[in-house]
Amino acid sequence: MKRLRKHIARLKGCDAGGPVVEFAIVLPLILLFIAIIIEGGRITWIYQSAAAGVRDASRMVARIAPIDLCPAGSVAGYDAMVTDIVENRLNGPSVIPGGATLLDVIPVLHTRTGAYRIDPTCVVEVRAQVQIDYIFGGVFGWFGNPLGPVVTEVADQSRIFGV
Repeated sequence: MKRLRKHIARLKGCDAGGPVVEFAIVLPLILLFIAIIIEGGRITWIYQSAAAGVRDASRMVARIAPIDLCPAGSVAGYDAMVTDIVENRLNGPSVIPGGATLLDVIPVLHTRTGAYRIDPTCVVEVRAQVQIDYIFGGVFGWFGNPLGPVVTEVADQSRIFGV
């Protein structure tokens, strides 16, 4: 019994394990901050890739569509090409892991009146819906509910110059 008291007294006075306990308390917060930084950068990268793809697609349609498309035309024939452009840009080579799904790409033709060379003039708008999955959604679940995917829409317009 005396020996046990001696060991307990010795352990009470020893604080060698303090840094390990402090690290164990702070570790979840450090992991959360790292996950937030990685997810924020990844989401920004995906959004910018989608925006670049939509911009490229609207410019491509603006260059190859006929200039007289405006009175009663449609850009529905460019659906496959526009989808391919946005998909290739979104899923292209990247250092950052994927996790984006292209849900829908829609090209729409708008008629604008004004002081243009041809009045009314046509403007093509390309809209893309992108679903972004969180790769660290489970880590965020440690601090509440896990995060599900987010759906965002990206759009761009270009005036049709024609061929």
